[in-house]
Amino acid sequence: MAPSGIAATPEKKLGFEFEPSPWGDFFIEYEPKPLQRSEEWMMTRADKLKKDVHMMFNTSNNTEGMFLLDTIQHLGIDHLFEEQIHNTLSKILENKLTSSASLHEEALRFRLLREHGYWVSPGNGEDGTFKKDITSQPSGLLSLYNAAHLLIHGEPALEEAISFARHHLELVSSSLKSPLAQQVKRALHRALPRSCKRVETLHYISEYGEEEGHNPVLLELAKLDFNLLQHVHLKELKAITEWWKNIYDHIVLSYIRDRVVESYTWAYVIYYERWFELPRIIIAKMMLLITILDDTYDTHGTIEECRKLYEAVQRWDESAVSLLPEYLKKFYIELLRTFKNIEGEMPVDINYDIAHLKKAVQNNVTGYLQEAEWSHKNYKPRFIDQVNLTSLTVGAPTVCVSMMAGMSDTIMKQALKWTADVPDVVVAAGKIVRLMNDIAAFEVQSISTNDAYTASKHLQKTIEGLFIKPM
Repeated sequence: MAPSGIAATPEKKLGFEFEPSPWGDFFIEYEPKPLQRSEEWMMTRADKLKKDVHMMFNTSNNTEGMFLLDTIQHLGIDHLFEEQIHNTLSKILENKLTSSASLHEEALRFRLLREHGYWVSPGNGEDGTFKKDITSQPSGLLSLYNAAHLLIHGEPALEEAISFARHHLELVSSSLKSPLAQQVKRALHRALPRSCKRVETLHYISEYGEEEGHNPVLLELAKLDFNLLQHVHLKELKAITEWWKNIYDHIVLSYIRDRVVESYTWAYVIYYERWFELPRIIIAKMMLLITILDDTYDTHGTIEECRKLYEAVQRWDESAVSLLPEYLKKFYIELLRTFKNIEGEMPVDINYDIAHLKKAVQNNVTGYLQEAEWSHKNYKPRFIDQVNLTSLTVGAPTVCVSMMAGMSDTIMKQALKWTADVPDVVVAAGKIVRLMNDIAAFEVQSISTNDAYTASKHLQKTIEGLFIKPM
């Protein structure tokens, strides 16, 4: 992702250097310690526990099923129970809660249904106000706070609910016990529906055992599933790090960011399930390739070099390499080769038209050139024009087209074309990422070196938790 919205200066950019990767060849050389049990034993044990959970779904009433579903989602094992979850949601939708239901139950029902695409109206009491007695229910306030973040435009009751719950959670946060205290702290930083699901799972698996009435079957299954998936992800991370190292060493562009681990992590938080290896790898590779293009336009190329690179990418043919300055020729050949390899390695049963992905990258470069032209002419665009352009150059359309490789073949062609046409939802996603990216970049630039180091170490610790340390 671009460190700023607009390319830097008209001619050769000032000597801007990105921080080196803290990972280097770590994941190429890393060999995880053997687990206490074999992978075969773990898979057999997980299958046994899944049958136990099936029984839990079959024997639970409406309220019990609601809490079971929420726990399974929070533990990151919902991908194992798609049919049971669908049936449970249907029951939740059909059966309204009784008048004696708690705030926690009401908010949980609302959140589960909305986050799975079922439309339900918010309810906040007969008189439109919040009852004061709910302020003594921190778990209910947390449930309300998280649920209310699934609001849409024109829902002032949910906006009020967020303010109300946040105010009272802040008042009681210092007196809460573990693990509720940590959960409230995280939610106040970023509400559950807006958090990174897999990172939240990382926290919750370690906390769930402290909860009163926790289910040991669910906890054991969550740990087994996490460790089994971690083994899969480590293999992929090793493979893509080797791929990146070969390209990085071959193209010899000293000014580009080395962010292979971070790019794979982005892909992982979008698709972490075992069967999404293909879109994970495509997303990570596309992020790395457009980062090279972005860094060339943003921190290194002259305006003439930027124009030539644009022309070559639009032609998308090896003969166009003659247009480029010497230092970009190897990269251009690698760009074309990577797309050929992705197309050649695509399973025959996946109807993914890579032409849409190629066009998304070409559109990215069109945006990069526009940014460079603005900079070259010292043109200051209107804020809305800059947001509209940079919400596309941040890479959202390319990532979204890459994601479509995970669609089932029955809807692949339709979904891919729809996404490639950059519908409003893709533009909106780009704007959110663009603004969050710029806010984060501003904050990093404005904080002390020690704070920046702490933020960097926090990211490294998260990556270690996701890929290195077993549960």
